[in-house]
Amino acid sequence: MTAKKIRDYCAIAADYTARVLDGSQLACKWVKLACQRQRDDLKRWKEDGPFVWDPEAASRVCRFIELLTHTKGELAGQRIKLEPWQVFILTTAFGWRRREDGGRRFRRVYIEVARGNGKSCLSSGVALYCLVADNEPGAEVYSFATTRDQAKIIFGDAKRMAETNLPLRKRFGLEVLANALYVPSTGSTFQAKSAEGSTLDGLNTHLAVVDELHAHKTRAVYDVVETSLGKRRSSLLWCITTAGFDTSGICYEVRTMSTRVLERQAVDETQFAIIYTADEEDNWTTLEALEKANPNWGVSVRPEMILSLLAKAKALPSAINNFKTKHLDIWCSASNAWMDMGAWAQCEDHSLRLEDFEGERCIIGLDLGSKNDMTAKVKVFPIETDGPTRYAVFCDFYLPERAVENAVNSQYSGWAEEGLLHVTPGAMTDLNVVEEDLREDLSRFNVEAVVYDPWQATQMATTLSEDDAPMVECRMTVQNMSDPMKSVEALVLDRRLLHDGNPILTWMMGNVVAKLDAKDNIFPRKERYEQKIDGVIALIMAMGNALADDNDDFKGFVESGQETFFEW
Repeated sequence: MTAKKIRDYCAIAADYTARVLDGSQLACKWVKLACQRQRDDLKRWKEDGPFVWDPEAASRVCRFIELLTHTKGELAGQRIKLEPWQVFILTTAFGWRRREDGGRRFRRVYIEVARGNGKSCLSSGVALYCLVADNEPGAEVYSFATTRDQAKIIFGDAKRMAETNLPLRKRFGLEVLANALYVPSTGSTFQAKSAEGSTLDGLNTHLAVVDELHAHKTRAVYDVVETSLGKRRSSLLWCITTAGFDTSGICYEVRTMSTRVLERQAVDETQFAIIYTADEEDNWTTLEALEKANPNWGVSVRPEMILSLLAKAKALPSAINNFKTKHLDIWCSASNAWMDMGAWAQCEDHSLRLEDFEGERCIIGLDLGSKNDMTAKVKVFPIETDGPTRYAVFCDFYLPERAVENAVNSQYSGWAEEGLLHVTPGAMTDLNVVEEDLREDLSRFNVEAVVYDPWQATQMATTLSEDDAPMVECRMTVQNMSDPMKSVEALVLDRRLLHDGNPILTWMMGNVVAKLDAKDNIFPRKERYEQKIDGVIALIMAMGNALADDNDDFKGFVESGQETFFEW
């Protein structure tokens, strides 16, 4: 009987990197950047630097996982064979050590990949490795999720792997209990935890696996887990997820930071990230886009099944966003979003500067939220050229301090620190601040109209009107919103509406769902309370007025019309 040949995992990872970078392996922008980062790191820290590459540590985790067996499907009972993309992730995440003390370099791992690519199996293998083979005395390993059932998926897979692998149990003295895996000789444990538990405080985590991070409605679990990592030299936060619909949540926040690290816009040598998705310019209906988002295409991802779902999505527009999110790993803010967010992204122009529009013609849309909710002010500047008129958009958002502190949107505080969100003291938005900013706009620009909804703004409008501000009332009716909303969509698709990439407005734009009535009128809604759309409302109001002035055939925007009100 011949011995099983040991695979050269570092060579497999290097070959994968080479194929991704030379284009012979289909890969999206983020995978290319992750591979380029690894190649650059190997060069710059070859002789000296804060980190050292340890081929044995890189290979050891791979060898361990390939001694485990599959627990589900037709491969149940067979040894796991890691695919090249998985080998790349594991060798990179585990192969780097701090030169100073030998501790792990990467303390946080973010992996985003479409459904069906073996996320749970890979994570279960990592959990077992860190439990028994990572040379960590008293290792505390946890799988975290929003519910107990979700948290038990990773733990359950690992438990079955242990139950079906007698050599593993004997080699490490691993005991399989009802709700835990336990190693008496080292005092190491593996348990499933969830936000439903009584408390997550007091943890001394060696490895935390956070499964489907996109499903976390708040940042509570993530923050507690991240805080618990600081007590150990080589602790690791392992997040693996598919894209979701909530771009205000903790997952999208982590994703955003990960993309900035990959693009070298931010430096965090402790963060590993890789994202398998389609590129923005890709046609989502193509096989190429699907293969980029599914690195296990033809392995655990069955082409015939995915292609049948693609055919359904092409035939039923209501199924498109769900297909994109689950099988192309594309974030869609609302499950039935109105705006083509790819087209919206292509309208982004970072060269836009508000100061360049001093004295220029301007229309302002104002949507005052309730006293403890978001207020949006959107300035629209028509740009006259030889061709069709284009429009530049700038935004201001206001929120009271208490709402930022208690927000379910984990990004409010970050936006406030970046100056994108004006935070007023107390529990209610200080409308005096909004009024002062409006007065500054009136002095700086040639403001032709301040379009407002009278529901919250009557007092401010009266005060400003007395000082000759061009206040224009716009009631929130279907008749007043439908045509401007359709025009905004058309302008975006034609790349005639330019914006500076404000992340709050982009988030809100992705939250808008278009509701259609019997007469083909549309009006904006949102699916959940926390999905704000105030900035889009203000934009639609401002654009309606701008287009009414630019097009004599545009009728009825500021007229009351039929009083068909709707909730935001």
